[in-house]
Amino acid sequence: MTGLPPFVDRLRLPVIAAPMFIVSTPDLVIAQCKAGIVGSFPALNARPQSELDEWLHRIAEELAAWDRAHPETPAAPFAVNQIVHRSNARLDADLATCAAHKVPIVITSLGAREDVNHAVHGWGGVTLHDVIHDRFARKAVEKGADGLIAVAAGAGGHAGRLSPFALVQEIRAWFAGPLILSGAIATGRAILAAQAMGADLAYIGSPFIATDEANASAAYKQSIVAAGADDIVYSSLFTGVHGNYLRASIVAAGLDPDALPEGERSTMDFTSGAAKAWRDIWGAGQGIGAVTAVEPARRRIERLITEYAGAKAELARKTGLC
Repeated sequence: MTGLPPFVDRLRLPVIAAPMFIVSTPDLVIAQCKAGIVGSFPALNARPQSELDEWLHRIAEELAAWDRAHPETPAAPFAVNQIVHRSNARLDADLATCAAHKVPIVITSLGAREDVNHAVHGWGGVTLHDVIHDRFARKAVEKGADGLIAVAAGAGGHAGRLSPFALVQEIRAWFAGPLILSGAIATGRAILAAQAMGADLAYIGSPFIATDEANASAAYKQSIVAAGADDIVYSSLFTGVHGNYLRASIVAAGLDPDALPEGERSTMDFTSGAAKAWRDIWGAGQGIGAVTAVEPARRRIERLITEYAGAKAELARKTGLC
Protein backbone atom coordinates (compact mmCIF):
# COMPACT_ATOMS: atom_id res chain seq x y z
CA MET A 1 0.00 0.00 0.00
CA THR A 2 1.54 3.31 -1.12
CA GLY A 3 -1.25 5.70 -0.16
CA LEU A 4 -3.18 6.15 3.07
CA PRO A 5 -6.03 3.73 3.76
CA PRO A 6 -9.54 5.15 3.27
CA PHE A 7 -10.32 5.15 7.00
CA VAL A 8 -7.98 8.12 7.52
CA ASP A 9 -10.57 10.41 5.92
CA ARG A 10 -13.00 9.58 8.75
CA LEU A 11 -10.69 10.73 11.54
CA ARG A 12 -11.09 14.03 13.37
CA LEU A 13 -7.47 13.71 14.47
CA PRO A 14 -4.63 11.69 12.87
CA VAL A 15 -4.40 9.28 15.80
CA ILE A 16 -4.70 5.57 16.49
CA ALA A 17 -5.25 4.70 20.14
CA ALA A 18 -2.78 1.98 21.07
CA PRO A 19 -4.17 -1.38 22.24
CA MET A 20 -3.27 -1.82 25.90
CA PHE A 21 -3.25 -5.21 27.57
CA ILE A 22 -6.06 -5.46 30.15
CA VAL A 23 -6.77 -1.69 29.95
CA SER A 24 -8.42 -1.48 26.49
CA THR A 25 -11.94 -2.93 26.43
CA PRO A 26 -15.12 -2.04 24.49
CA ASP A 27 -16.01 0.92 26.73
CA LEU A 28 -12.75 2.68 25.90
CA VAL A 29 -12.69 1.65 22.23
CA ILE A 30 -16.23 2.88 21.62
CA ALA A 31 -15.52 6.22 23.32
CA GLN A 32 -12.36 6.70 21.25
CA CYS A 33 -14.08 5.88 17.97
CA LYS A 34 -17.07 8.13 18.69
CA ALA A 35 -14.68 10.99 19.45
CA GLY A 36 -12.97 10.60 16.08
CA ILE A 37 -9.83 8.49 16.50
CA VAL A 38 -9.19 4.81 15.82
CA GLY A 39 -9.88 2.84 18.99
CA SER A 40 -8.22 -0.53 19.49
CA PHE A 41 -7.86 -3.44 21.89
CA PRO A 42 -5.81 -6.65 22.09
CA ALA A 43 -7.84 -9.73 21.18
CA LEU A 44 -6.39 -11.41 24.27
CA ASN A 45 -8.21 -8.92 26.51
CA ALA A 46 -11.45 -10.76 25.74
CA ARG A 47 -11.41 -13.73 28.10
CA PRO A 48 -12.51 -16.44 27.54
CA GLN A 49 -11.98 -16.52 23.78
CA SER A 50 -15.71 -16.75 23.14
CA GLU A 51 -16.11 -13.26 24.59
CA LEU A 52 -14.27 -11.78 21.60
CA ASP A 53 -17.35 -12.40 19.45
CA GLU A 54 -19.50 -10.52 21.98
CA TRP A 55 -17.06 -7.60 22.13
CA LEU A 56 -16.92 -7.22 18.36
CA HIS A 57 -20.70 -7.43 18.06
CA ARG A 58 -21.18 -4.75 20.72
CA ILE A 59 -18.59 -2.40 19.21
CA ALA A 60 -20.05 -2.71 15.72
CA GLU A 61 -23.62 -2.20 16.93
CA GLU A 62 -22.86 0.85 19.08
CA LEU A 63 -20.76 2.54 16.41
CA ALA A 64 -23.44 1.89 13.79
CA ALA A 65 -26.06 3.42 16.11
CA TRP A 66 -23.80 6.45 16.62
CA ASP A 67 -23.44 6.89 12.86
CA ARG A 68 -27.21 6.80 12.37
CA ALA A 69 -27.70 9.43 15.07
CA HIS A 70 -24.69 11.58 14.05
CA PRO A 71 -24.30 11.39 10.27
CA GLU A 72 -22.33 14.65 10.31
CA THR A 73 -19.66 13.18 12.61
CA PRO A 74 -19.46 9.43 11.95
CA ALA A 75 -17.38 7.25 14.24
CA ALA A 76 -13.84 6.28 13.34
CA PRO A 77 -13.16 2.59 12.65
CA PHE A 78 -11.71 0.29 15.28
CA ALA A 79 -8.75 -2.07 15.31
CA VAL A 80 -7.94 -5.40 16.96
CA ASN A 81 -4.41 -6.26 18.02
CA GLN A 82 -3.20 -9.80 17.41
CA ILE A 83 -0.08 -11.16 19.12
CA VAL A 84 1.35 -13.46 16.44
CA HIS A 85 4.13 -14.88 18.62
CA ARG A 86 4.07 -18.67 18.90
CA SER A 87 3.06 -18.43 22.56
CA ASN A 88 -0.40 -17.20 21.55
CA ALA A 89 -2.41 -20.41 21.33
CA ARG A 90 -5.57 -18.42 20.59
CA LEU A 91 -4.39 -16.79 17.37
CA ASP A 92 -6.25 -19.04 14.91
CA ALA A 93 -9.52 -18.83 16.83
CA ASP A 94 -9.21 -15.06 17.28
CA LEU A 95 -8.48 -14.55 13.58
CA ALA A 96 -11.52 -16.62 12.66
CA THR A 97 -13.69 -14.45 14.91
CA CYS A 98 -12.25 -11.28 13.40
CA ALA A 99 -12.92 -12.68 9.92
CA ALA A 100 -16.56 -13.34 10.81
CA HIS A 101 -16.93 -9.69 11.85
CA LYS A 102 -14.76 -8.31 9.04
CA VAL A 103 -12.67 -6.28 11.47
CA PRO A 104 -11.48 -3.24 9.47
CA ILE A 105 -7.96 -2.91 10.94
CA VAL A 106 -5.72 -5.56 12.46
CA ILE A 107 -2.56 -4.57 14.33
CA THR A 108 -0.01 -7.38 14.52
CA SER A 109 2.75 -7.59 17.11
CA LEU A 110 5.76 -9.75 18.01
CA GLY A 111 6.33 -11.39 14.67
CA ALA A 112 5.40 -10.75 11.03
CA ARG A 113 3.41 -13.52 9.33
CA GLU A 114 2.42 -13.66 5.70
CA ASP A 115 -0.50 -15.99 6.38
CA VAL A 116 -2.02 -13.57 8.89
CA ASN A 117 -1.75 -10.62 6.49
CA HIS A 118 -3.26 -12.73 3.70
CA ALA A 119 -6.17 -13.73 5.92
CA VAL A 120 -6.95 -10.12 6.89
CA HIS A 121 -6.73 -8.98 3.27
CA GLY A 122 -9.12 -11.79 2.39
CA TRP A 123 -11.96 -10.13 4.28
CA GLY A 124 -10.98 -6.63 3.14
CA GLY A 125 -9.10 -5.53 6.25
CA VAL A 126 -5.94 -3.46 6.61
CA THR A 127 -2.91 -4.76 8.51
CA LEU A 128 -0.51 -2.59 10.50
CA HIS A 129 2.58 -4.14 12.09
CA ASP A 130 4.52 -2.66 14.98
CA VAL A 131 8.30 -2.59 14.72
CA ILE A 132 11.18 -1.29 16.81
CA HIS A 133 13.85 -1.03 14.11
CA ASP A 134 14.32 -0.92 10.36
CA ARG A 135 15.18 -4.60 9.90
CA PHE A 136 11.86 -5.69 11.37
CA ALA A 137 10.07 -3.05 9.29
CA ARG A 138 11.48 -4.44 6.05
CA LYS A 139 10.54 -7.97 7.04
CA ALA A 140 6.96 -6.92 7.86
CA VAL A 141 6.46 -5.23 4.50
CA GLU A 142 8.00 -8.20 2.66
CA LYS A 143 5.41 -10.40 4.36
CA GLY A 144 2.50 -8.22 3.28
CA ALA A 145 1.81 -5.68 6.02
CA ASP A 146 -0.01 -2.63 4.64
CA GLY A 147 1.47 -0.18 7.12
CA LEU A 148 4.00 0.11 9.91
CA ILE A 149 3.84 1.33 13.49
CA ALA A 150 7.27 2.62 14.48
CA VAL A 151 7.55 2.00 18.22
CA ALA A 152 10.31 4.34 19.34
CA ALA A 153 12.01 4.98 22.66
CA GLY A 154 9.67 6.20 25.38
CA ALA A 155 6.59 4.31 24.22
CA GLY A 156 4.47 2.43 26.73
CA GLY A 157 4.41 -1.33 26.69
CA HIS A 158 6.95 -3.15 24.52
CA ALA A 159 8.98 -0.17 23.37
CA GLY A 160 12.14 0.06 21.33
CA ARG A 161 15.36 1.91 22.11
CA LEU A 162 15.68 4.12 19.02
CA SER A 163 14.97 7.84 18.79
CA PRO A 164 11.81 8.54 16.78
CA PHE A 165 13.88 10.76 14.46
CA ALA A 166 16.25 7.89 13.67
CA LEU A 167 13.54 5.26 13.32
CA VAL A 168 11.22 7.29 11.10
CA GLN A 169 13.95 8.58 8.80
CA GLU A 170 15.33 5.08 8.21
CA ILE A 171 11.90 3.67 7.38
CA ARG A 172 10.90 6.63 5.22
CA ALA A 173 14.07 6.21 3.16
CA TRP A 174 12.44 3.22 1.46
CA PHE A 175 8.81 2.93 2.58
CA ALA A 176 6.12 5.26 1.20
CA GLY A 177 3.16 3.50 2.77
CA PRO A 178 1.19 4.26 5.94
CA LEU A 179 3.53 4.99 8.85
CA ILE A 180 2.34 5.50 12.42
CA LEU A 181 4.66 6.73 15.17
CA SER A 182 4.58 5.62 18.79
CA GLY A 183 6.66 7.00 21.63
CA ALA A 184 5.71 9.49 24.39
CA ILE A 185 3.08 11.25 22.26
CA ALA A 186 0.57 12.87 24.62
CA THR A 187 -0.25 16.34 23.24
CA GLY A 188 -1.59 17.87 20.06
CA ARG A 189 1.79 19.48 19.50
CA ALA A 190 3.45 16.04 19.62
CA ILE A 191 0.95 14.67 17.09
CA LEU A 192 1.90 17.44 14.67
CA ALA A 193 5.59 16.82 15.35
CA ALA A 194 5.14 13.15 14.43
CA GLN A 195 3.70 14.20 11.08
CA ALA A 196 6.42 16.79 10.54
CA MET A 197 9.13 14.14 10.84
CA GLY A 198 7.41 11.87 8.31
CA ALA A 199 4.72 9.83 10.05
CA ASP A 200 1.14 9.87 8.83
CA LEU A 201 -0.52 9.29 12.19
CA ALA A 202 0.38 9.23 15.87
CA TYR A 203 -0.09 6.22 18.15
CA ILE A 204 -1.21 7.14 21.67
CA GLY A 205 -1.69 4.74 24.58
CA SER A 206 -0.66 5.73 28.10
CA PRO A 207 -2.74 8.95 28.39
CA PHE A 208 -5.86 6.84 27.88
CA ILE A 209 -5.11 4.78 30.98
CA ALA A 210 -6.16 7.82 33.01
CA THR A 211 -9.66 7.96 31.55
CA ASP A 212 -13.03 7.04 33.00
CA GLU A 213 -13.55 4.25 30.46
CA ALA A 214 -10.19 2.52 30.89
CA ASN A 215 -10.19 -0.90 32.52
CA ALA A 216 -7.58 0.09 35.10
CA SER A 217 -7.72 0.42 38.85
CA ALA A 218 -8.14 3.82 40.46
CA ALA A 219 -4.60 3.48 41.85
CA TYR A 220 -3.19 2.81 38.38
CA LYS A 221 -4.99 5.82 36.92
CA GLN A 222 -3.82 8.10 39.71
CA SER A 223 -0.26 6.84 39.29
CA ILE A 224 -0.37 7.96 35.65
CA VAL A 225 -1.51 11.42 36.78
CA ALA A 226 1.16 11.66 39.48
CA ALA A 227 4.14 10.36 37.49
CA GLY A 228 6.47 11.82 34.88
CA ALA A 229 9.12 10.61 32.48
CA ASP A 230 11.65 9.98 35.26
CA ASP A 231 9.23 7.50 36.84
CA ILE A 232 9.40 5.08 33.90
CA VAL A 233 11.62 1.98 34.06
CA TYR A 234 12.68 0.02 30.96
CA SER A 235 12.93 -3.72 31.64
CA SER A 236 12.53 -7.14 30.02
CA LEU A 237 11.88 -8.93 33.32
CA PHE A 238 8.09 -9.07 33.27
CA THR A 239 7.30 -10.55 29.84
CA GLY A 240 10.66 -11.44 28.34
CA VAL A 241 10.49 -8.43 25.99
CA HIS A 242 11.75 -4.96 26.92
CA GLY A 243 9.01 -2.57 27.93
CA ASN A 244 8.34 0.57 29.96
CA TYR A 245 6.73 0.39 33.41
CA LEU A 246 5.81 2.65 36.29
CA ARG A 247 8.52 2.69 38.95
CA ALA A 248 6.00 2.90 41.80
CA SER A 249 4.32 -0.36 40.79
CA ILE A 250 7.67 -2.17 40.68
CA VAL A 251 8.51 -0.91 44.16
CA ALA A 252 5.06 -1.95 45.41
CA ALA A 253 5.76 -5.47 44.15
CA GLY A 254 8.82 -5.64 46.40
CA LEU A 255 11.38 -5.26 43.61
CA ASP A 256 14.27 -2.85 43.17
CA PRO A 257 13.59 -0.95 39.92
CA ASP A 258 17.27 -0.07 39.63
CA ALA A 259 18.47 -3.68 39.87
CA LEU A 260 16.05 -5.78 37.82
CA PRO A 261 17.38 -8.96 36.20
CA GLU A 262 16.85 -9.62 32.51
CA GLY A 263 13.76 -11.57 31.51
CA GLU A 264 13.76 -14.80 29.52
CA ARG A 265 12.33 -14.34 26.03
CA SER A 266 12.09 -18.11 25.69
CA THR A 267 9.45 -18.19 28.41
CA MET A 268 7.33 -15.37 26.97
CA ASP A 269 3.66 -16.17 27.44
CA PHE A 270 0.80 -13.79 26.66
CA THR A 271 -2.02 -16.12 27.56
CA SER A 272 -1.40 -16.87 31.23
CA GLY A 273 1.54 -15.61 33.29
CA ALA A 274 1.83 -12.31 31.45
CA ALA A 275 -1.68 -11.34 32.51
CA LYS A 276 -0.65 -11.48 36.15
CA ALA A 277 2.56 -9.61 35.47
CA TRP A 278 0.75 -6.78 33.73
CA ARG A 279 -1.90 -6.62 36.44
CA ASP A 280 0.68 -6.14 39.18
CA ILE A 281 3.32 -4.18 37.23
CA TRP A 282 1.82 -1.21 35.44
CA GLY A 283 2.95 -0.30 31.94
CA ALA A 284 3.28 3.34 30.86
CA GLY A 285 5.24 5.49 28.46
CA GLN A 286 7.40 8.54 29.05
CA GLY A 287 4.75 10.98 27.83
CA ILE A 288 2.59 10.74 30.95
CA GLY A 289 3.90 14.01 32.37
CA ALA A 290 1.30 15.70 30.16
CA VAL A 291 -1.55 13.87 31.95
CA THR A 292 -2.88 15.93 34.85
CA ALA A 293 -6.27 14.38 35.62
CA VAL A 294 -8.50 11.35 35.13
CA GLU A 295 -11.26 12.36 32.72
CA PRO A 296 -13.56 10.95 30.03
CA ALA A 297 -11.80 9.81 26.88
CA ARG A 298 -13.84 12.21 24.75
CA ARG A 299 -12.66 15.18 26.79
CA ARG A 300 -9.03 14.13 26.39
CA ILE A 301 -9.48 13.72 22.63
CA GLU A 302 -11.24 17.08 22.30
CA ARG A 303 -8.28 18.69 24.08
CA LEU A 304 -5.87 16.98 21.70
CA ILE A 305 -7.88 18.29 18.75
CA THR A 306 -7.71 21.84 20.11
CA GLU A 307 -3.98 21.53 20.86
CA TYR A 308 -3.30 20.13 17.41
CA ALA A 309 -5.08 23.02 15.69
CA GLY A 310 -3.23 25.50 17.89
CA ALA A 311 0.11 23.87 17.13
CA LYS A 312 -0.52 24.07 13.39
CA ALA A 313 -1.41 27.76 13.65
CA GLU A 314 1.69 28.45 15.76
CA LEU A 315 3.93 26.59 13.32
CA ALA A 316 2.48 28.56 10.44
CA ARG A 317 3.33 31.81 12.22
CA LYS A 318 6.88 30.66 12.99
CA THR A 319 7.64 29.38 9.49
CA GLY A 320 5.54 31.71 7.38
CA LEU A 321 3.76 28.69 5.90
CA CYS A 322 0.00 28.54 5.63
